[in-house]
Amino acid sequence: MNDATESGGEKVKAASAYRFAVSDETLNFRPHTTTDPVPLGRQLLASAGYAPVDDYSLFAILPSGDFEDVRLDELFDLRGKGVERFVAFKTDRVYRFTLDGRAISWGVQNLLGSVLYTLANVGPGQAVFLDARGGQDRLIEPGDIVDLAGAGVERFVTGPRPVPTFEIFVNGRPKTVTGNTVTYEQIVQLAFPGDHDPNVEFSMNYTHAASTPPVGELGRGGSVQIKKGSRFNVTRTVRS
Repeated sequence: MNDATESGGEKVKAASAYRFAVSDETLNFRPHTTTDPVPLGRQLLASAGYAPVDDYSLFAILPSGDFEDVRLDELFDLRGKGVERFVAFKTDRVYRFTLDGRAISWGVQNLLGSVLYTLANVGPGQAVFLDARGGQDRLIEPGDIVDLAGAGVERFVTGPRPVPTFEIFVNGRPKTVTGNTVTYEQIVQLAFPGDHDPNVEFSMNYTHAASTPPVGELGRGGSVQIKKGSRFNVTRTVRS
């Protein structure tokens, strides 16, 4: 706010409130304000309720997505556009990694996959991978935990999420399918490939599916979610 008030015939500019947000390793940011446009790092921590401030490390998230170390006795200018964001860690140990080329500093050894996805801001169909130079990149799921204490700087990249494949059993025979959903028509073709006479009907039941319930019957036009080892039994009947 930049409201002015009258004092003794002169306009006196009221103090502005400068907004910023601070989070811990969960990236759940909480809003805060200060009247100081260029506070010290320790003042930012104190305003956000972190105490004792000497126990914490503070990092600013730059517009580029890089993390910048804010020392406790370093001034930080809050007069830019928007709300400045900071991450505070109760530690003096810092782990460094990159995400799509952005340099990120982290104060917790075990990095949650869900936090990586928040930092990456990926859309549907995208995923985060641990870059294995000279090898196959490792897919990181939101429920995974990555240990940052290894030698070197871990490098993470984003890219299209791979389409999963599953081995299922159709009439007792193993079949490999792509994707986590199959249709009635797909299973019919796996059980009895080719064209079928209009007088031929198929009945189908399944077990060990990923859907709820995992056991049931599947009719024409239907679909069911699968997992490794899902089983389908298809019976062919010729109408007289």
